[in-house]
Amino acid sequence: MSVAVLDSKTVTRFVEAKEAFKKCVEKYFKMVDSNGNGVICRRKLREGLDLLFTVEHESTVSKEDIDNFHSMIFDKFDEDRNGKLDLYEFAALVKEIMMAMARGMGSLPIIVALDQDSLLMMAVQHEIGS
Repeated sequence: MSVAVLDSKTVTRFVEAKEAFKKCVEKYFKMVDSNGNGVICRRKLREGLDLLFTVEHESTVSKEDIDNFHSMIFDKFDEDRNGKLDLYEFAALVKEIMMAMARGMGSLPIIVALDQDSLLMMAVQHEIGS
């Protein structure tokens, strides 16, 4: 874990930096697509989201509610309704999540603890490198 300072612009600039963001999405897609078949099933997406985005929730949230949440996300981004997410669909999902986080942060800087391999850390590193 590392401590970083970021705001919504840190995240939006990273998402808008098409090549850097694409390279990051491809890296994470390969991590989630552990068998290398070029698509992600529902189970792999759930495991991948748990890996990419640490989400704390109260113990009052049932496993069924969490499963329904993941299923809803999958259905929203499975554009061709084939029961699998390809790289394009996965990229759209990651972009949507990143932009939602940016909107939630607002324009004031916040201090956060981030995993070294998290998407938000990639946004911070992109900003530092720019």
